[in-house]
Amino acid sequence: MTEPTIAVTVGEPAGIGPELCARLAMRHREHPYPARIVILGDRELLAARAARIGATPRYAEYDPVSFAPAGGSVEIWHLPVTAPVVPGRPDPANAHGVLAALARASDACAIGTFSALVTAPVQKSALMDAGIPFSGHTEFFARRTHTPRVVMMLVGGASDAPLRVALVTTHIPLAEVPAAITRDAVDATVAIVCAELKTKFALASPRIAVCGLNPHAGEGGHLGREEIDVIAPAIAALRAAGHDVTGPLPADTVFVPDIARRYDAIVAMYHDQGLPVLKAASFGHGVNVTLGLPFIRTSVDHGTALDLAADAAKARGVDPGSLFVAVELAIELAGRATGRVPSGAALAR
Repeated sequence: MTEPTIAVTVGEPAGIGPELCARLAMRHREHPYPARIVILGDRELLAARAARIGATPRYAEYDPVSFAPAGGSVEIWHLPVTAPVVPGRPDPANAHGVLAALARASDACAIGTFSALVTAPVQKSALMDAGIPFSGHTEFFARRTHTPRVVMMLVGGASDAPLRVALVTTHIPLAEVPAAITRDAVDATVAIVCAELKTKFALASPRIAVCGLNPHAGEGGHLGREEIDVIAPAIAALRAAGHDVTGPLPADTVFVPDIARRYDAIVAMYHDQGLPVLKAASFGHGVNVTLGLPFIRTSVDHGTALDLAADAAKARGVDPGSLFVAVELAIELAGRATGRVPSGAALAR
């Protein structure tokens, strides 16, 4: 069977993405992945930033029809930047190019040209300064593919005790969270997590823990009624539908390691309820997975690191671990989707 083709977007050109891609290409040159790797970005920018950190990757021009580059080469789908790039200093003039790369990658995945998509971080402020309403990759791909609901899930932790944290709400102000926690939102989120853990992660009967919204899961209604009025009824309906779901549980309890390992995933109500715990356990080696899309998408667990990108010495020492793991997981998930899980990939945790 043919190897999967994995697309990788560079993200913010002034951020650490180009250096991470160079490290990825070096990894592929020295220890080739069981996949074809295609980077979407500016070829001159990628070459310059590789040279800047002393990397000597093998880059080849992307050819969607025939593929015969030198062994260990990573292909580049050339998407030129609009304005000159200064590392560490995002230019809104390049924002539309960043968005175009995401759109092209998404569309190519949707029609099967690529087996999976891996994204390096974007600078949301640069996109918004350019007049583009952008709240995150997750929301962008949902709109692009006309998917009514997707779920952001981060994967990390030790291989023998994986931690998977999914979110009911993502990039919205904290003041808007309570109104966004509805029975439908909780029900749909948990149902997607259960379905994707079965199909993508090969878990036959996933065990799901659901956090409450309020401290102590509402303390019997004394600290808020969302657990009683919204979350518990949604969980009851999910159980009636045959899902193994527990909750609502206090977030400060369910993430205790001895409790967390009882579950295959924990569903948190909002971004900063669940992700700080995962990042504390796995930062730099975690993976963001978007569940519910019509294609596989993984991403790094960190931002653009403009401070590191601005300093060549710091950029040389950047840890590419999260990108490596994101690519490895994308390869595994793509292989599982076709009935062929590549050997040697460190994968579904």
